Amino acid sequence: MFKIRKSKDEEPTAPGQVKIKKKSRVPGVMITQYVEELPEGMSTPDFTRKPIALTIQEGKLAIFRAIVTGKPEPTVTWVRNEGEIDDEMYKITHDTSSGEYQLQIPDVSVDQADTYKCYARNEYGKAVVTAVLNVIEVGYKKSRALKESRTAIRETPEDFKKALKNTVDIESKEEEKPEIDDKFWELLLSADKKDYESICAQYGVTDFRGILKKLNEKKIEREQEQEKVVERLCNLKPIEMRENGAAEFELEMSLKDITSKIFLYKDGVMVPFDCDTEVKHGLRQVGKKFVFSINGVSPEDAGLYQVEVDGVKIFSTDLKLPPVDFLVKIQDVKAEEREDAVFECVISHPMHKINWVGKNTPLEQGDKYDIIVSEDKLIHTLVVKDCMPLDKGIYAAMTGQKSCNAWLIVEADNDPNSHGKKKARKTTRAGGGGADLLKIAQEQQAKIQLERDEMIARAKERAEAEAAAAAAAAAEKAEADAKAKAEAEAKAKAKAKAKTKGKTKAKGQTKTKVKGQTKAGDGTDKAGEDVEEEDDEEEDEQEGEVPTEGKSSKAKQELQAKEEGAPDTEEEEPVQEKRKRVRAGPLVPDTIIDPGVYFTSGLSDVTAIIGTDAELVCRLSSEDCDGVWYKDGKEITTTDDICIVKDGTYRKLIVKNCKEDDTAKYRFEADGRKTEAVLKIEDPPRINPDDLADFMKPVTIKTGKDAAFKLSFVGREPMKIQWYHEGEELLEDSHTKIEKSSSHSRLLLTKCPRKITGEIKIKIKNECGITEAISQLIVLDKPTPPLGPVDIIESSSSCIEFKWRPPKDNGGSPITDYILERQQIGRNSWKKLGKIGPEAKYRDTDVDHGRKYCYHIRAETDQGISEMMETDDIQAGTKAYPGPPSTPKIVSAFKDCINLAWSAPSNTGGTNILGYNVEKRKKGSNLWSFVNPPDQPIKEKKYAVKDVVEGIEYEFRVSAINISGAGEPSSPSEFVIARDPKKPPGKVIDLKVTDSTYTTLSLGWTKPREEEGVQDEAKGYFVELRPAENPEWDRCNTNAIIMTSYTIMGLKSMAMYWVRVIATNEGGDSEPQELDNYIIAMPPPVRPHFTDRKIKNFIVMRAGNSARVNFNFQASPIPDITWLKDGLPVAKHVTVSNSDTSSQLMIPSAERHDTGIYTIIVKNIVGQETSSVEIRVTDDPKPPGPVELEENVSGTVTVSWTPSPDEKKDDRLHYMITKRDSVKRTWHTVADHLFNNKFTAINIMPGRQYQFRVYAKNDMGLSEPSESPTWEVRRKKETFSVTLPASKDCSFEAPPSFTVPLKMRNSPESYECYMSCAVTGNPKPHVTWYRNNVSLNTNTNYYITNTCGVCSMVILKVGPKDSGDYTVIAENPLGRVECSTKLVVKGKNSFSVICYILKSVPMAILCFNSSLFFLLLPQIRMTQWSLTPKNTCPIKMNGM
Repeated sequence: MFKIRKSKDEEPTAPGQVKIKKKSRVPGVMITQYVEELPEGMSTPDFTRKPIALTIQEGKLAIFRAIVTGKPEPTVTWVRNEGEIDDEMYKITHDTSSGEYQLQIPDVSVDQADTYKCYARNEYGKAVVTAVLNVIEVGYKKSRALKESRTAIRETPEDFKKALKNTVDIESKEEEKPEIDDKFWELLLSADKKDYESICAQYGVTDFRGILKKLNEKKIEREQEQEKVVERLCNLKPIEMRENGAAEFELEMSLKDITSKIFLYKDGVMVPFDCDTEVKHGLRQVGKKFVFSINGVSPEDAGLYQVEVDGVKIFSTDLKLPPVDFLVKIQDVKAEEREDAVFECVISHPMHKINWVGKNTPLEQGDKYDIIVSEDKLIHTLVVKDCMPLDKGIYAAMTGQKSCNAWLIVEADNDPNSHGKKKARKTTRAGGGGADLLKIAQEQQAKIQLERDEMIARAKERAEAEAAAAAAAAAEKAEADAKAKAEAEAKAKAKAKAKTKGKTKAKGQTKTKVKGQTKAGDGTDKAGEDVEEEDDEEEDEQEGEVPTEGKSSKAKQELQAKEEGAPDTEEEEPVQEKRKRVRAGPLVPDTIIDPGVYFTSGLSDVTAIIGTDAELVCRLSSEDCDGVWYKDGKEITTTDDICIVKDGTYRKLIVKNCKEDDTAKYRFEADGRKTEAVLKIEDPPRINPDDLADFMKPVTIKTGKDAAFKLSFVGREPMKIQWYHEGEELLEDSHTKIEKSSSHSRLLLTKCPRKITGEIKIKIKNECGITEAISQLIVLDKPTPPLGPVDIIESSSSCIEFKWRPPKDNGGSPITDYILERQQIGRNSWKKLGKIGPEAKYRDTDVDHGRKYCYHIRAETDQGISEMMETDDIQAGTKAYPGPPSTPKIVSAFKDCINLAWSAPSNTGGTNILGYNVEKRKKGSNLWSFVNPPDQPIKEKKYAVKDVVEGIEYEFRVSAINISGAGEPSSPSEFVIARDPKKPPGKVIDLKVTDSTYTTLSLGWTKPREEEGVQDEAKGYFVELRPAENPEWDRCNTNAIIMTSYTIMGLKSMAMYWVRVIATNEGGDSEPQELDNYIIAMPPPVRPHFTDRKIKNFIVMRAGNSARVNFNFQASPIPDITWLKDGLPVAKHVTVSNSDTSSQLMIPSAERHDTGIYTIIVKNIVGQETSSVEIRVTDDPKPPGPVELEENVSGTVTVSWTPSPDEKKDDRLHYMITKRDSVKRTWHTVADHLFNNKFTAINIMPGRQYQFRVYAKNDMGLSEPSESPTWEVRRKKETFSVTLPASKDCSFEAPPSFTVPLKMRNSPESYECYMSCAVTGNPKPHVTWYRNNVSLNTNTNYYITNTCGVCSMVILKVGPKDSGDYTVIAENPLGRVECSTKLVVKGKNSFSVICYILKSVPMAILCFNSSLFFLLLPQIRMTQWSLTPKNTCPIKMNGM
């Protein structure tokens, strides 16, 4: 019996062991290593084949298969999450030959649907893998159960009374109820009472009374366990989702031992978490409140979460997430190289994050990928930045169980001009959903909001209904109390009256004996009636119908009745029968009694800060009712600190200037009703406002001095005090001293450097709250040096002007002056220039032309003078030419004028630009000529060139001029022809579709005609596309193409499109030319035909394995595909996957009944094509039954046997018989391919013992043999005696040996090669052939035989791949021997031609034509050659 083990118990760790997590090559396998270093040759367990998830119909056979590795060999166990694995419903097997472990579930039921785990363990570690079993419930069972429940005969009250008599018998016949899941009890133990009903409905529990009884028992047990580790536990809040995509649940508890360890489990598996950190699972503790958070919730996070303290379960809560589906899936994106690609999808429920996978690799936010989530968390976007050809592949979005994927196609830039250069990144984006995506998300958001509003409305209605029901119940209870009171008073009056009558009758008893007896009898009857009434009253008291006030009067009346009528009642009691209860008044009162004053709003718990006022408020149903206030059960009245207010129906208790002593439970009572609440006084850290204002003033000191910060505070102890500098906590060291007390704290910073300037913060924390105060520390110092290098504004013969950057740190004070000094290069002295002011700029006019100068610059503040900064050498009067302007742009062109425009150069040479020179050059010439006179520069950045000749092509360049002269010219402009503007071209001619597929469309056209003055020549073309449902046209190419053909890509299969082409030139665009009709994205019609060269028509496979049959075809339009089995539709468990060009049939776990002929029919409007394949599902045959021997004819024996159990299931099953006699002692086959159950063996010799074995045989192989008893026909011999000397037994057993070894082989290509050797040994050796250490016995390309010890192998057609070392290994129990040779395959040379002649020319011709024979004789002697006509009779020609 296998039991579930919790995660804590699953991983026992002995002393000295470790737990090292390892990654398996098989996805989904988790390995734990128990030792730090594995011994040599040893390994931890691992799975080479893991069990896969199964979805199977109810009643079928479910099989999980696994193959494990590890040394020493691991032990394998199976467990399930919910339930046990017993031997009755499960079968665990292990095949030693294949190493496969199986968990078989015959006749699977819905209750067995679960998550199953397979463990493999050895002394060095363990491996675990999970697989899910989903069971599909058969539909008719549900409908039948529902029908039976509706048509069931209801029991009448009479039947129920009869059934009560036989309760014991019925209970004994009841079946045991199924055990309830532990998860159900964990949820109930931590849930509110209002949630009991929903939890029971979720788990299908209907016995509410029994559940509540057992729940109370479990609660008592749980509380007893919790008392060991927890002092107080309250405010358990179940898990809830937050707006930021996280989930939280919280509880308040006081631990008995603060060192106790807290653990978090999910579905029984321990989950690691960190305190005060933003990780996946976090714990935040505030006082006694513990808040557990799950950040970035995904569908995998759903499950049962449990909190344990030192192994004791404290709290359980269940996280359920709605199933998320894709409303809009991601679409294929076609992007150009260095362009961004966008995938977008819309999901049905908000999620903080979904998983993105690219080319089987998880994707994260980074430099390559942007993952964007909309505000409503419904639209999720993946941006693949800067697409390269390597980014091409399949990208997928996953929300747990749902996923969608799409292709990213990246078109490489094949521009020859950019070859070898780094291409510029494009700013455009490909893909994306657009406005439709946003509209769908908005609709879904509105739908979700509507569902939430409806849910809130239902909750409000339910709360109002519950409140109304509670009020009605209170009114009914008050009415019942009043009615019971009235009944009690009426009964008391009736008893008093009866008592008076009893006394009168007792006095009359002395008159006559007969009359006295009669009266006594009457009195007894009446006394009996009183007893009945008293019994009724006692019952009423037990049921709680009579108020407390009536109990004392009843007791007195009962006592009096007993004293007065006791003797008579005792005499008459044995004669009395069962008495009926008589009610004195009506069942329902005729009047409705006022329920009195009640609370319409009760007190609520209040938390107040010490020193402030607290107010407790409740509301009554009447204004006139007074009440009393209590504190911890003691009545309180108005004092200086307590104010009691009566405001209409409101009753208020105001506690002024709250103190610690005011923490208590307060109660208000009015008219017999009460309400209570708790006032909790908290004392968080508080700071006096004046002290806080002083603390917040910045502290300014000079560098090297000490700084002190002090702050006083009050609050409940203990308090935690922390000081921070710029957000980092300060700890005590040689320069930091911290003083702490219960009322103040002081921070002393000694020898403060300038870098410590910044924010100083104190943080005071206790169990009631946190208080912070912030101040600033300013440390003054002299400034740092000014920053270089200097920028030269002007450097002329008479002036040097330059600027620099201010110091990086001014030392806390503003710059007042810069101090400069200058040195002329070549001299040793420095000239002081003095202070120049706070501006970081200087103009030096006292310079000599051509001289170089160096400057020292210092900054000055109130705190001192900085270190100096030295400039580079600056020369006065240096010629600095401007840089080239931008490339001239052709604004317009006419036959007598061309207009140009350009931009100023970025480098002006340090001076102002005086003008520009424009040059022109004809196409084909190397000579540039000025357009403007050189001494008349162009002032503006545009110019109209009029010195042009019509029809000539020109290019232009521009150079800038400053005080130093003209700078370098710009790059030449584009060539432009001096002519008037062109006319737009005409429409393209003969637009047609040349080819099409499901995603592409190829167009071709003829360029438009050129008519002078009407339409000019076309320079390019634009192709535009419009889907049939979209009124807007989209351009397929951004730049005009020159070719008169174009292929549109990225179309939707079978979608309708309109296409048009526009011609363009310098004069503009032509009128668009459209196709006469819309086109459909599909290839030309093609009759279906299969494209596979070799199609398998027969497949044999083992039962339990998966079968796959794939057919590739071509057809247009997309055909309809139908699969048939034996002419009928395939079963539901057979999966068919179709694409545009292929179809695959898969049987997940094939059984024998899946055997048959499967036919595929591919049909479209053009025609259809069919193909068939026979699948035979079988298994290793079971052995035949007992074997019997019988002699019908002398010298023969008839062997008969019981058929194999598989004979009826497999029509290809047959039998093979082997025989062994006492002389040869070896088994040899005497019959094969027997399809009956009887065989007659001949040549049975007397005096020998024979044994027979019968095997069942099919396409999978042989079964285990069934052996016959020993058969012997005794030989009749005459009595002959001889005395022989004692001799030793002779053993014929011998190890294998080669009597004839293999020989070297040289064979030409494409011919047969024959190898043979001879081996002996007893028992008969097993012979195996190898080529290059690879076994050939199962290779069908080699024909291998072993006849009487002669082992032969024939290679029918030798190829270069057959070259190599060949080895024959013979082995038996006594030994092993091997023999090797080498095969060399030669090409078709002259020798091959001779060999071909020898094989083609008959031997007779060679003999008669001696010249030909002797011509070939030298080549024949070089090697051994065999002529094998029809592979029958080899003729050796070696040695001629």
